[in-house]
Amino acid sequence: MEIVLALASSVAVLFGADRLMLWLESRGHVNWRRKGRKDLSEEPTTGIDGMLQG
Repeated sequence: MEIVLALASSVAVLFGADRLMLWLESRGHVNWRRKGRKDLSEEPTTGIDGMLQG
């Protein structure tokens, strides 16, 4: 019975974390599931990249 409660509480925590991340994504704070990852080749380069490229 303790295993069932532990699994149920784990599922509840994971579900709550997922919903929190989706809410943060809708506010524009993070990219979670719906917007996907950014293409890093489209991001501007920084000064460090210029120093590393020579």
